[in-house]
Amino acid sequence: MSSIRTLRTFLAVARSGSFAAAGKEIGLTAAAVGQQVRALEAELHQALFDRSGRSIVLNTAGRGLVAPVTELVSRYEALAVRPGDAQLGGTVVMGALVSALMGAFADCLWALKKGHPALVVSVLAGQSADFALRVERGELDAAVVTQPPARLASSLVWTPLYSEPMVMIVPSKPHFEMPERPLDILTQCPFIRFDRQLWTGQLVDQVLAACSAPVQDAMELNSVEAIIALVRQGFGISIVPQLANVQWSRDRALRIVPLQRVAVQRHVGLLERRQHSRQRFTRAIKDYFPNGRAGRGDGSSGPGRAMRR
Repeated sequence: MSSIRTLRTFLAVARSGSFAAAGKEIGLTAAAVGQQVRALEAELHQALFDRSGRSIVLNTAGRGLVAPVTELVSRYEALAVRPGDAQLGGTVVMGALVSALMGAFADCLWALKKGHPALVVSVLAGQSADFALRVERGELDAAVVTQPPARLASSLVWTPLYSEPMVMIVPSKPHFEMPERPLDILTQCPFIRFDRQLWTGQLVDQVLAACSAPVQDAMELNSVEAIIALVRQGFGISIVPQLANVQWSRDRALRIVPLQRVAVQRHVGLLERRQHSRQRFTRAIKDYFPNGRAGRGDGSSGPGRAMRR
């Protein structure tokens, strides 16, 4: 019978997509990881991954194993927690937007780690739409994502945590002529757009629609952090969520320009399965944000307004 160690190795390969990356995560060589995976496949009498050169991807059988193996490993780790013990322990694997790690969720994660030393949280950065499928499959215990624009699978639930206003940012030293009026800035200056295929990109479209502003598209990127960096260097303007832990008021390279009558916000929340073994952990995250607190830049927070949809 496979050991818990082998099952952890299987999950690490499923998350990372390679023996080498999984080995770095769990402290084994790529050869040792491969040996454990082959032993598991031999024991189960079926391949769990499709292999092509150095690439390794979960096949149908492997995807079907992720959720029950995750549950089994989580239950084993829970044995180390005494009944009635308020401490959280074991390993939790979750996804998070990079921008969420620059926002209010970073403070929550730090507080949980400080209060529960036995807790190990493995965080994978990525995009909201990708995380939804991985949470549904059981590859992730939960994920911090923006509010889904469409109906979720019935097995999933999204809980709002906090909100970030969508704001226009402009460079202090632009490489172009910049008008005075905010609406003229928006329509006449090079616009660096967040990928409109992604959930946050759809919020940007809502802001532009609210302003009735045709923009001069210059670039389209899928990273809030990269967009902020390009605006700071003077290459264009943009509309982004006002991340809680970015010191906007102290940044001499860019400034926020208010857009009148625009109340669009990015709502960030926790995506999880309706039933899973890490609900004590996800409940602790939700308890940290009792009122869906809204990050308002410079680390301050307050109650958020509902996004106009």
